[in-house]
Amino acid sequence: MAIDLDVVRGLAVAEHGLATIATTRPDGTVHASVVNAGVLDHPVTGKASVAFVARGGTKKLELLRRTANATIVFRRGWSWASVQGGASLIGPDDQDPAFPDGDLPRLLREVFIAATGTHDDWAEYDRVMAAERRVAVFVDPARITGNA
Repeated sequence: MAIDLDVVRGLAVAEHGLATIATTRPDGTVHASVVNAGVLDHPVTGKASVAFVARGGTKKLELLRRTANATIVFRRGWSWASVQGGASLIGPDDQDPAFPDGDLPRLLREVFIAATGTHDDWAEYDRVMAAERRVAVFVDPARITGNA
């Protein structure tokens, strides 16, 4: 069943942005982990995407760099939606020539807020994001399925 990103957005908000991201390892098995994600326009393409922030140096980033594809699943109770598509990364180790490097702190904040995050001290947030080499990950919704 095809659904739209409004359904995905609703599930994300209802579940405080919790979602499962999956990609593949070189041997074809699935690597999955839980992230906080939300719907946000890609800062370069302007296309509505699913986005989350990932800590630098993680296995998921290594695999996303290799495959450039991901599936992210949101659920609330028995309702769920899955977004599959190409993954693009913007961060200190994943620069996009069309995205100004100096805008990364703002972008990480926007992704965090889209994933229902809030913070009392944005300067501290920015400091931690930089120290952990955090990356904004965008999944382009090539296929959206679910039962919601």
